[in-house]
Amino acid sequence: MGYNPGMQNKRKKILGAIIAVVVLLAVVMSLPPVWSRITYHSRVAYRTVKYWLKPPSEAVFVPSANNDDFGATSVSAAVTTDTPTPQPTTEPTAIPSQFTPEATSLPTFTPTPTLTATPTQIPLPSSVLLTGILCERQFMNNCGPATLSMYLSFYDWGKNQLASGAVLRPNDKDVNVMPYELVDFVNEHTAQKALWRYGGDLQTIKVLLNAGFPVMIERGFEPYSLRDDGWVGHYNLVVGYDDERQTLTVQDSYLMSYPPWGGTIPVDQWDTFIGFDFYYSELEQTWRSFNNVIIVVYPPERESDVLNALGPLATEEEACRIAYDRAVQETTSLTEIRDKFFAWFNAGTSLVCLQDYETAASAFDTAFTIYPDISQDSRPYRILWYETGPYSAYYHSGRYQDVIKLADQTLGYMAEPVLEESYYWRALSYHELGDTIRAVDDLRTSLKYHPGFAPSVDMLKQLGKYP
Repeated sequence: MGYNPGMQNKRKKILGAIIAVVVLLAVVMSLPPVWSRITYHSRVAYRTVKYWLKPPSEAVFVPSANNDDFGATSVSAAVTTDTPTPQPTTEPTAIPSQFTPEATSLPTFTPTPTLTATPTQIPLPSSVLLTGILCERQFMNNCGPATLSMYLSFYDWGKNQLASGAVLRPNDKDVNVMPYELVDFVNEHTAQKALWRYGGDLQTIKVLLNAGFPVMIERGFEPYSLRDDGWVGHYNLVVGYDDERQTLTVQDSYLMSYPPWGGTIPVDQWDTFIGFDFYYSELEQTWRSFNNVIIVVYPPERESDVLNALGPLATEEEACRIAYDRAVQETTSLTEIRDKFFAWFNAGTSLVCLQDYETAASAFDTAFTIYPDISQDSRPYRILWYETGPYSAYYHSGRYQDVIKLADQTLGYMAEPVLEESYYWRALSYHELGDTIRAVDDLRTSLKYHPGFAPSVDMLKQLGKYP
């Protein structure tokens, strides 16, 4: 059969078309919104299989609270610490717990009168709405950078979640950004300032909104879309409230993709989208799981306005005392078992903030004792993805094996073990136990998942192992 130039040209055209299609697909897939969805669905598939084989909700951490080998103190005892801590102004009040064989004693605190700011006394209007937010639809696990980017758009930042995420989540497998990391980003990379506090409430949000400041909160979230995956942590930006309707108006980077009414919100409407309704009652329940944390971003020249709006939350120590007192009250007033777990967890978190580590460890012990009583399908098994208070409390109480055991369990039940904080605290505990090799390995692993993670860098330098 002889040479057929027509057939050869046809084959070249087909090959060229195939190459063009492949190149086009590669270009399209490389676009951040497209690549984000591809990686999202592939990771969801992998996670679904792994969690089916090894359900993380089955994992139960059993603290060694009464094991003298760990230098722990019984949860029934009032504990002291060698580090400077705020002292209670009254005798510790015993708080009975039906979940432990003994009563748990925790200190109570009286607010100090030496605040640098005073609460606003002006009567508030029944509704407020702040506008000018450029909405964004978050990439996978990127609600922190996306919500912060929306917040900064209120101050004409001119960038989006790609810019904030590049610093806050240099590894796109990272599942969480801590409030302090968001605040540090604002203070170090923008012209604005930011602060964060535990112990927020609805009134504080209203006062801040009336002063012209949107408020960022972290809360528990259980998506109702087809991708429902149980309890997760999630950031929202509060931009308004309406007392008559008993709702807040929030910008939600997740609901931008999956609005409650179905469908999608067209991109050309993002810059005029007012927000989603969020009922006051829902705020109280879901905000509790993160100790009512708030983040406020503001121009430097308006710092006094922010402090005045915060009132008793103006100082970090007083905010932690307020959060602690609320948590203690909720340990007895709440009836739902998961709410009680969060109340005890919040008590521990607030005590870590106050540097009362051993009493904090006792509170966390009680929380973990309650945890198995939560129905398996509603257990907040991701809690250590977002909050590291137990690590700090156990470490500073000399309970290094508990830190290691908790980190082992947390990392071992993840689809991808990417928590830099868990590796860091486990490394510190290995170091205290004299296992420098494992400590260095964990510190370097933490930097693999979060390049430049400052605590790990500092520790490696201290050990003479950096870079």
